[in-house]
Amino acid sequence: MTTDLAPLFDALRAILGSGELLSDPESLRLHGSDLLAEGADCIMVVRPSSVEALAAAVGLIGRAGIAMAPRGGGLTYVRGYTPTDRRFAAIDLSRLNRVISVSEEDMIVTVEAGATWKQVHEALAPLGLRLPFFGTFSGIRATVGGGLSNGALFLGTARHVSAAEAVVGMEVVLADGSLLHTGQKGVALAPLPFMRTFGPDTTGLFVHDAGALGIKARVSLRLIRAPRHSGFLSFGFERQADGIAALCEIARSDLAEDAYMMDPDKTRAALSGPTDLVHDVRVLAKVARQERGLFKGLKAGAKLAMAGRSFIDAGCHSLHLVLTGRSEAAVEADMAEVRAIAARFDGRELADSIPRAGRADLFVPVDGMILGPDADRWIALNAKVPHSEAMRLTNEVEALLSRYKPALDAAGVTVSRLLTVMGTHAFSYEPVLNWRDAWLPLHRDILGPAPRFAEPDAAPDARALVMKVRGELIALFARLGAASNQIGRTYPYASVLRPEARALLEALKRAVDPQGVMNPGALEL
Repeated sequence: MTTDLAPLFDALRAILGSGELLSDPESLRLHGSDLLAEGADCIMVVRPSSVEALAAAVGLIGRAGIAMAPRGGGLTYVRGYTPTDRRFAAIDLSRLNRVISVSEEDMIVTVEAGATWKQVHEALAPLGLRLPFFGTFSGIRATVGGGLSNGALFLGTARHVSAAEAVVGMEVVLADGSLLHTGQKGVALAPLPFMRTFGPDTTGLFVHDAGALGIKARVSLRLIRAPRHSGFLSFGFERQADGIAALCEIARSDLAEDAYMMDPDKTRAALSGPTDLVHDVRVLAKVARQERGLFKGLKAGAKLAMAGRSFIDAGCHSLHLVLTGRSEAAVEADMAEVRAIAARFDGRELADSIPRAGRADLFVPVDGMILGPDADRWIALNAKVPHSEAMRLTNEVEALLSRYKPALDAAGVTVSRLLTVMGTHAFSYEPVLNWRDAWLPLHRDILGPAPRFAEPDAAPDARALVMKVRGELIALFARLGAASNQIGRTYPYASVLRPEARALLEALKRAVDPQGVMNPGALEL
């Protein structure tokens, strides 16, 4: 700690509890890194355990002119919480993790922003309730606040899109330490959050903001009754274009909650993790428990066991679907329609192991997903377009990757693709680059002191190639006018807006953060 910070540290210690203010080198190095890069100049880690302490600490730091960045689960690869051009305080929200209230009558849940998707799901499940979009596979660590700041997707996305569509209101700590209520709670006499749009949508201003406008403290989201019946389908396509056509038509028809397509490399990675008999048996047990009735459960478990991990032919683009409904008959009818769509595009039905196991084993430990199957690092990118632009986006990306394929192969870099849909109206293309390289502090922290892999040697040449291809993909997405989630400091945002939209954004930033200390650089602000 430098002497100029001593008064600020003393003031923070006076309002924070034990272990809520860190300045040791290991903590600073960890909070100055993400899954992409390290080395940001973190000078303190603030870990408040109450909203009141959060607001007081933010006010002190803001008045001192120190930059700050909110951090949830930390699972970003876009420099989402690591300012690159100045020293900063990391605001770690992991202790703000309470499920505050669940109203079965109003169908609203209110949580602190550091609550994980797993915590929320487990609080709601005994009541027969669920969030519409209910998290990511990393939801054992990924937080509600982080998901709302960065546009988390996956579980329920094909029907319900993201948490942004479910949030009805928030309490946001601004850079001066004040607490802003959005939605209906912004009305002075409103006792409960339930409406988002009484007047202008103030909640929407802080959704997908990358933490550049404020720090989410409490969040209220609408609920649905958990679907009682589920069905699972998988199909293989020889041609990527046929699989994309089927995926988009299934989305337009609103037939699935989860719908995603993996290329042969992605499928191989999904099926080639370290074989763990105990884990596989647990998944089989969960699959059996999912089914209503002993016979159906045993049949589902046996089906998964017989399929094993080698049911998809080489070169197959595999499409995986989860369908849900109020009755078994409704699910069966939707499955019949999906089968008809897949057949129109030459899809061949496969064992449903991947979607069935994915829903049976929600929120798996993240130490099994932050590295590839060869202890390799990976980074993902994403672009969202309307269905009518899906093939244009795909063809442009594939052409770019083809130009680099010889160099990527020579460097040992593999590229896989995950294609998804969001509601009835949007298509998402996510290329993932894997390469063996020295790990970053966040990898080591998650893996713990005894990782089951040996850390690879540093590979600066392969890393430089990955970053070059990454940069060209990001530029391509911008040229196509695509949207991306997890904007952070990776995707251009302010610079690609029309002048009127940018002026409004910058005016909003000045209004809520006049000193520019809230996650500076995110959204290019």
